Amino acid sequence: MVKYGYRELNDLAFFIKIFLYLSGLICKTRIKTNMNIFKLPKDIASSAVQFFPCSRPKRLFLNPITAGLSMALAISLVSTSCTPRTSSDRAEKNSIDTTGVEEINGESETISSLKIAAIPWQNSAEQEAKIQKLANYLQEKLGVPVTIELTGNYEDTIDLLVEEQVDMAYMGAFSYLKARKRNSALEPLVVPIEKITGRPWYTSVLVTAADSGIDKIEDIKGRQFSFVSPSSTSGFLVPSVKFQELGIEPERDFARVEYSGSHNNSAELLANGEVEVIATEIQAYTRESESGVFASGEYKIIWESDPIPNGPIVISSKLPEPFRVNLRNILIDAPEGLVDVSGADSAGYTIALDADYESIRQIQARLNF
Repeated sequence: MVKYGYRELNDLAFFIKIFLYLSGLICKTRIKTNMNIFKLPKDIASSAVQFFPCSRPKRLFLNPITAGLSMALAISLVSTSCTPRTSSDRAEKNSIDTTGVEEINGESETISSLKIAAIPWQNSAEQEAKIQKLANYLQEKLGVPVTIELTGNYEDTIDLLVEEQVDMAYMGAFSYLKARKRNSALEPLVVPIEKITGRPWYTSVLVTAADSGIDKIEDIKGRQFSFVSPSSTSGFLVPSVKFQELGIEPERDFARVEYSGSHNNSAELLANGEVEVIATEIQAYTRESESGVFASGEYKIIWESDPIPNGPIVISSKLPEPFRVNLRNILIDAPEGLVDVSGADSAGYTIALDADYESIRQIQARLNF
């Protein structure tokens, strides 16, 4: 009997989303679907896993049964959407589209300018270069001035967005939940897709020198350790819940605990011998290995988490709906080289929902953060 778990359910929803999008292009019409149907895998994941257990597979592609089920469901949905319309159907559609292009409920389609904030993921010079390219692209497509501010730390980005000093922000999952708790008008717009996995998720890792004598989490006791930030998902929240499971209290059990401020800074602390273990994201570990900061064969991963939803681009729902829809489409259509200012190797964006971050919300509640 084939067993399905969290990742298989995500495969199903992801495959259907892509199939529907492509089919919408073929049918020459936009399929306006209530995206809540795609919340099913996330909504049932926590309870369904106990009935559909599975090991954590290393594969990156759909298995044949999942793909077959996805295709069958997608075809049935698309066949309905592609059914020829009557004249009354077309008239109704045209009236809806005409309203949506310029105004929705009297709202203007655009705004006078767009201010964006981004949390510091990597070397500031590299990230600023990516930010400027993205700002130029958005300004060209939106036709309004666009400014993107690289903040000094995670908390500054949260504050700017919560206090509505910026309109949009690139954030981690945990930072988004912190911001939304303080300002309920905030909502995720899109989320980047990892180029390697083809999925909108990544993992947290604990990294140490290959000759450190540290082979498992319990070995970190008495050693010097660095988190990224108290608002970092992979660099704090997710490893913290693992420590809790093992009865480890970092402030009590580690020789010293630091907060570096960014994944790039954590890597430098480890490479310079200032700490012995760091919590970071898998993309940062790969990036630093390729750049030479982590010399080949001299560093190792001693723990890797289960998949974590990528951090979303967050926007205020107070902005005009036509503008938010247009901005979302512009980001989804953006060239690969512009899609992610975090430094990750991304393959584009997909639609993000608040429900996508329920697993992180549960960890936050469990740790009482």
